[in-house]
Amino acid sequence: RQTYLSVNGGAICHAQKMLTKDMQGRSPTHGPDTDSQRIGDGVVRPTARSARTRPGGDGAKGGACLLTFRRRSDGADAPNGGRCYLVPEALNREDIKVDELHIVGIDLAKQTFHLHGAKQDGTVLFRKKLPRAQMTKFFDQLEPCTIAMEACATAHFWGREMEELGHVVRLIPPRYVKPFVKRQKNDSNDAEAIVEAALRPTMRFVSVKSPDQQSLAVVYRSRDLLVRQRTQLVNALRAHLAEFGVVTGKGIIQVKKLAAIIEGEDCPLPDTVRGVGVIYLEQIGQLTDQIQGLEVTIRKSARQDAVSVQLQKIPGVGPIGVMALEAFAPPMQCFQSGRSFAAWLGLVPQQHSTGGKAKYGRASKMGQADIRRHLVAGAMSVIHWAKSRGFAGNTWLERLVGRKPTMVAAIALANKMARTIWAMLSTGEEYRMGGVAAA
Repeated sequence: RQTYLSVNGGAICHAQKMLTKDMQGRSPTHGPDTDSQRIGDGVVRPTARSARTRPGGDGAKGGACLLTFRRRSDGADAPNGGRCYLVPEALNREDIKVDELHIVGIDLAKQTFHLHGAKQDGTVLFRKKLPRAQMTKFFDQLEPCTIAMEACATAHFWGREMEELGHVVRLIPPRYVKPFVKRQKNDSNDAEAIVEAALRPTMRFVSVKSPDQQSLAVVYRSRDLLVRQRTQLVNALRAHLAEFGVVTGKGIIQVKKLAAIIEGEDCPLPDTVRGVGVIYLEQIGQLTDQIQGLEVTIRKSARQDAVSVQLQKIPGVGPIGVMALEAFAPPMQCFQSGRSFAAWLGLVPQQHSTGGKAKYGRASKMGQADIRRHLVAGAMSVIHWAKSRGFAGNTWLERLVGRKPTMVAAIALANKMARTIWAMLSTGEEYRMGGVAAA
């Protein structure tokens, strides 16, 4: 009988460890194209002379070896009929061929990490599973190489750790790794797919964020979470009161009207409902205080940074939008032009071109959603202000609003704002009136 264990893209084939007694002590019959030797435990392995390698292999040490088996008259299997692969030597030893190691792919997790090491041509050198406590020690012993990981929540921390050890870090968006996963989805295959994706010459990578950038992201995300929670409470309170005929408009400003109704002496609501309403109002008030506290921190940080002050001169860009830029946008040197930055934000039409015919649809929305949301909201505020106060000589925006729906015009204006931001940050120029407004 034969037992197969899937490792390293091939298979490790072992003869049954305890063969029949009459099989022990006999030398295996050699096949016509393999020579074999018996090990003390009964396992039959081919010798180095008989090794046949797969493309890219290096004989019995690193490639796949052919081993044939034949069926004996007594029912036992002897060499001369089947095929198996030997484990590469690097998998059987702790020492790795560091002089040939080019890239290591890491499938990140909380406690257990899967590693995939390969040469520059993609040939597999090793696969490992390491606990979290041994990660730094293992990579400290390696020669400087490329470390590839998916750009997830903890990737930036590990990226900084690897850079301190002298390695080159490449973070890949998960959606670009997915096409390289072969058949079954598991941690080992994910690590291999990361290496395959990182070796592509046209692959796009994510910049490693600094601790300051991640700190800004924590503040921004926390405020955003509190705003959503407050909105949920307000909507829930409006829905409950609507069941008793108390209907108000949308928005946080309507909370004052709801509070006046609940706390009023002539309140038409039952006492139980009034008690629940008071709980809602207290929770909404606490969230409002916390949101205002975070906004004070955001505005204070925006006033202290010269670049943030310059960016806020662009109509429609505020301190929260500037914080989103600083927290989530990579250096502007990563983009070849302002249009590339706008495309990264998803502010360009989505293409459905084929047969040489260009077909464009709605905005792609492929990219950083937080920055895009603030730019579009800022563009909407500029358009509403221009409609009520006048366009002040901005003929481009006036013609655009005249012939396009408001949201389409807002997307176009947000695109121009993104290109203006790229120009200011990449060249160091100050904002000139008309950078967004003029055609």
